[in-house]
Amino acid sequence: MHTSEASQAVQASALRKVGLRLIPFLWLMYVGAFLERASVGFAALQMNSELGFSASVYGLGAGIFFLGYCLFEVPSNLALHRVGAPRWLARIMLTWAIVAGAMALVRAPGWFYTLRFLLGVAEAGFFPGVIYFLSYWVPAAQRARLVATFMTAVPTATAVAGPASTAILSLDGVWGISGWQWLYVVEPLPSLALGLAAVACLPATPAVATWLSTEEKSQLTDALEAERSGSGRNRAPSVFRSLTSPPVLGLSLCYFGVEIGLYAVIFWIPQIFSQAGIRTGLLGWAVAIPYACAAAGMVWWSRHSDQRGERDLHLLTAAVAGFIGLAISALFADSPAISLAAITLGATGTLAVLPIFWTRPATMLGGAAGAGAIALINAVGNIGGFVGPYMMGLLKERTGGFTGGLLVAACGVLLTGIFTMLLSRRRLMPRDAMESSHEF
Repeated sequence: MHTSEASQAVQASALRKVGLRLIPFLWLMYVGAFLERASVGFAALQMNSELGFSASVYGLGAGIFFLGYCLFEVPSNLALHRVGAPRWLARIMLTWAIVAGAMALVRAPGWFYTLRFLLGVAEAGFFPGVIYFLSYWVPAAQRARLVATFMTAVPTATAVAGPASTAILSLDGVWGISGWQWLYVVEPLPSLALGLAAVACLPATPAVATWLSTEEKSQLTDALEAERSGSGRNRAPSVFRSLTSPPVLGLSLCYFGVEIGLYAVIFWIPQIFSQAGIRTGLLGWAVAIPYACAAAGMVWWSRHSDQRGERDLHLLTAAVAGFIGLAISALFADSPAISLAAITLGATGTLAVLPIFWTRPATMLGGAAGAGAIALINAVGNIGGFVGPYMMGLLKERTGGFTGGLLVAACGVLLTGIFTMLLSRRRLMPRDAMESSHEF
């Protein structure tokens, strides 16, 4: 075997181990985060009527999470860069589990808003921290499929949240505790356990991973260093300059649109399906269908993107699929079968955008500037996570239905695809290291 072939084989072996050792644990951590995000929509089925919350109160509370999240995103990721990913990710998980459990104490809108805001503060930095962490483990050419595997936590947790949440809600009245309160007590428990285990299970870099051989550590480290040198990541602009650069600002705006569509649906889907006429006993399983399909779809589409060596058209195609699905669901919001099929397409397209999108930021910069840039993109984008649910609640209160809100969500996803293509054509979109002139 030639030397280059031998090196590639060793690197491939190292990446297989990374995929088997790191990704499952990171995936479980993200499932814990999204179980809480998805469960608020199910809690609302009982909580809103018991506490007298209107659609706009719930929509504001659901979305205000992202204000705390966005304000503390960049400081959190800079802290992660300073103290190390394992310790900081563990801290994030433990604090969000404690705040999520405190949601069971909500009695008035002010409590709801405050705890949702604090939950965002607690979770700030988790997702961009993982993306930044993976850029020190996985070369860009293989990153989309592993990021996609990690991000299947989003649809998986949303799918699991349906049956699990409806089962927990059935505890309503046990020991004098409401079902929605049981939901907030039980669902943070996995996050507590994972947070305690994170430091032991996540090595900071390949160099300290005991499950990699010496040769595998060397090959993987050399490949990552060569990639950083080739892409200019070893340059050290100031954090401020990196945060205000055109590629970072452009990526932030791109992410804003898709997050409107993602969270407008995730936070409202139990109520969307309930109004469409799906029975309460079937609601959890109905919610599971779109997100189970989305998990498979995002992995397949990301692998296709890696194999073809192309990002922009794959992202645009996924965004168009998300737009079509959500737009159809808006027009047929009162039909259970059409609503279920259309939201399945919409959720699959929307989620397929995410892992392809996140191959871009991690290739731009290293060090604190890179950590800050990834965090800012996620922070600005997640303002869409506030806008989407809040707009859905306002429009629902004014019109009595979900048509207007779903159209806003659909347009947000489409704008991400269009804006990404425009930035790429103007050479403001960073290219990842593997991408060349491959045809779609």
